[in-house]
Amino acid sequence: MGCFSFLKTMMFVFNGIIFLGGVAVLGIGVWVKVDGGSFLQILGSAAPQLMQVVNVGYLCIAVGGFLILMGFLGCCGAVKESRCMLMLFFIIILIIFIAEVAGAVVVLAFSSVSRIFIEYLGNVAVKYLHYQYGESDELTTIWNATMKELKCCGFYSYEDFTNSTYYQRNQQYPPVCCANISPCQKYKIDPDVKGCLAAFEHFFSRNGKIVGGVALGICALELAAMIVSLVLFCHIGNSA
Repeated sequence: MGCFSFLKTMMFVFNGIIFLGGVAVLGIGVWVKVDGGSFLQILGSAAPQLMQVVNVGYLCIAVGGFLILMGFLGCCGAVKESRCMLMLFFIIILIIFIAEVAGAVVVLAFSSVSRIFIEYLGNVAVKYLHYQYGESDELTTIWNATMKELKCCGFYSYEDFTNSTYYQRNQQYPPVCCANISPCQKYKIDPDVKGCLAAFEHFFSRNGKIVGGVALGICALELAAMIVSLVLFCHIGNSA
């Protein structure tokens, strides 16, 4: 009984943290979409470097809603000893875990599939850069933030912007490609500036162990959550 109570408490605390985190993320997402002006003012004074990533309100709402759902299922399933909630929590975590493992296997074992996916992603990215950069505020701010953080320009290179809608309208490349020097002309772009694909591959090669460690940590937490929920599910069933 002591072990069961401990697992029940840990399940409640762990999912309670997830639930509160989801509420916070959801609240930020709603705040951004409803009253973006005041949020921008506060964020600009507190963390100016994050000003370019605030146009992700819908993403925050979606992530926050999902976290709230998971936290609610875990907490209520443990407190109310609901086998239905615990099993639903277990199934959702299991689906996420299987999807992560399947994605890792595809990336590691089928390099040709990975190349095809990267090629497809590149075609889509270049198309958006060519026609939507400078036209869509959200896409533009996300790309600016990406290029600024990775110190890159375009998906493959700065040539992705050549003859684009943005270039034809402004007769220059995005200022972020020239370290925010405006007007950004071709001769001002540092030849060492890579495309974002190459910059991401370089970042991943340098930080692969950290990324792998984080991924393993997440998988371990997911496995622990599944084991605990399954143990509670079985114990409640035996006690009924």
